[in-house]
Amino acid sequence: MNLRGRNKITPEFNMSSMTDIVFLLLIFFMIASTLVTTNAIDILLPTASGKTENKKSTSISIQKDLVFYIDQKEVEVQNLESELLKLLQNETAPTLVLRAEKSVPVDYVVKVMDIANRNKYKIILAVNPN
Repeated sequence: MNLRGRNKITPEFNMSSMTDIVFLLLIFFMIASTLVTTNAIDILLPTASGKTENKKSTSISIQKDLVFYIDQKEVEVQNLESELLKLLQNETAPTLVLRAEKSVPVDYVVKVMDIANRNKYKIILAVNPN
């Protein structure tokens, strides 16, 4: 007489569902990794124990129709350097923030940077963060 149980458990494991999950995860991470872009170069910066100073900076804006502004005051291109000299004559270390629209030709941006370089002004180019 055969008294063995009818429900015999087999020690086999089906790997097909596991491989499907692994391939789906692989495809997900491959697509997700192409969407990630870095905005900065990965470098180690030096440390300092000094404090940062809040200095007043002068803003120079250039609109797409080539209208120049110094702190919301419209200025002609020819008078830009003389206006900056009058405005910044009493500053010890003047800082300029250059805000130019994307469609402004690079010649005008370089012209403002050249004025800052001639007069030993520190210049910062303002950009939109992503």
